[in-house]
Amino acid sequence: MALAVLCLVILFSSTLNSWQVVEVAGGSTPNYRDALAKSLLFFQGQRSGRLPRTQQIDWRSASGLSDGSFARVDLTGGYYDAGDNVKFNFPMAFTTTMLSWSTLEYGKKMGPELQSARAAIRWATDYLLKCALATPGKLYVGVGDPNSDHRCWERPEDMDTVRSVYSVSPSNPGSDVAGETAAALAAASLVFRTVDPAYSRLLLRTAQKVMQFAIQYRGSYSDSLGSAVCPFYCSYSGYKDELLWGAAWLFRATNNVYYFNFIKSLGANDGTDIFSWDNKYAGARVLLSRRSLLNRDMAFEPYRQQAEDFVCRILPNSPYSSTQYTPGGLMFKLSQSNLQYVTSITFLLTTYSKYMAATKHTFNCGNLLVTSNTLRSLSKRQVDYILGENPLKMSYMVGYGSDYPRRIHHRGSSLPSEAIHPQSFGCEGGFQPFYYTANPNPNILTGAVVGGPNQNDFFPDDRTDYSHSEPATYINAALVGPLAFFAGSFNM
Repeated sequence: MALAVLCLVILFSSTLNSWQVVEVAGGSTPNYRDALAKSLLFFQGQRSGRLPRTQQIDWRSASGLSDGSFARVDLTGGYYDAGDNVKFNFPMAFTTTMLSWSTLEYGKKMGPELQSARAAIRWATDYLLKCALATPGKLYVGVGDPNSDHRCWERPEDMDTVRSVYSVSPSNPGSDVAGETAAALAAASLVFRTVDPAYSRLLLRTAQKVMQFAIQYRGSYSDSLGSAVCPFYCSYSGYKDELLWGAAWLFRATNNVYYFNFIKSLGANDGTDIFSWDNKYAGARVLLSRRSLLNRDMAFEPYRQQAEDFVCRILPNSPYSSTQYTPGGLMFKLSQSNLQYVTSITFLLTTYSKYMAATKHTFNCGNLLVTSNTLRSLSKRQVDYILGENPLKMSYMVGYGSDYPRRIHHRGSSLPSEAIHPQSFGCEGGFQPFYYTANPNPNILTGAVVGGPNQNDFFPDDRTDYSHSEPATYINAALVGPLAFFAGSFNM
């Protein structure tokens, strides 16, 4: 139950370099449980393939049913990454890893949404298994030509662009996408370990094979695939972080010392102040630090120290902070789709806070004492901002609250559904009447979190402004855990 309260809004002052607490009448605690349900429902709107009878977002229909045919394999299923009709496995696998981690850490707080979380994970892993197992010696990593797709504005159900199939192999390696795929499959194997042991074993066996491929054949998929993945999802950070991330998840899933020895041999010690579909260093370190904090295993102490170094770069009052905040208190990392960094970093903060609380652990950033509540408070501020506690009083989750983005950059949402308009619009037919209009989208993509406001807390709600108005699977996936965390703490 969301309770009306006299709320304290925490604002960041760039001039004072500190937080200010301002009392605002008439505020309320967000309904985290409602937001959690909607954040998971969003994934149904991103589905590719033949949709089940349980599909709740009913303006979507079957699509991409011939995916994989160019390579004579079945690559149907999976998710469209954002507002387009392409399946990019690199961000899709990260989405899957984060959904799985959310379920592992916060599943007990999800209540009835635990089933929805598992369904969202399985929709991805069924597809990723096809990609890994369809052709020996190959890992399929995407379907759909992004360059031709982005020249069109059409529903996924009408796609008439070329559905090119992309893969990596020993001669065209992709340690980054393979490492992330292995992480996704390994993390998901833990989610299904008790509820579907046979499926869990298949996921883990496949994860181990894919990880071995990533380790044995080193190279970036950006180099192997070029314009098929760049500039869309280039592996800008290189592939060492995915090798670390994949090995960390396989160590968690198997407890096999081989993976821990591999992690130590990588020497992946770069400092970082970001976490995203591209850069996994911080996530891997928080995951590994769990062994240090919860198991008191001194061999993992370096990862705890690296995780805390990351946190010190995020906290606004830390002398080592390298993170900007908007006047309204939102983390601001990059101008393009900033909320993806906010949700991913917030996930790490809530999770590390959870580990700290369980062990009564504290640490220092210079002279700043950091407790579990320090991280919890900053995390809550970020989640609440996304849900409407911000200067515009706008929720950045579609369908949550009374004021939310109405003109999101999303093909399926912006075009009339097949039920309303059975005829195809064609490649360019949707631009003039639907893309460029100021009218709201006809279909509500419930739960979608958009790229978010700019550094001044302003949001134009303009469909053509994809940097701020486009939703993406990886924005939502990282928010699921914090929403479950706070739903378990505040909502009755």
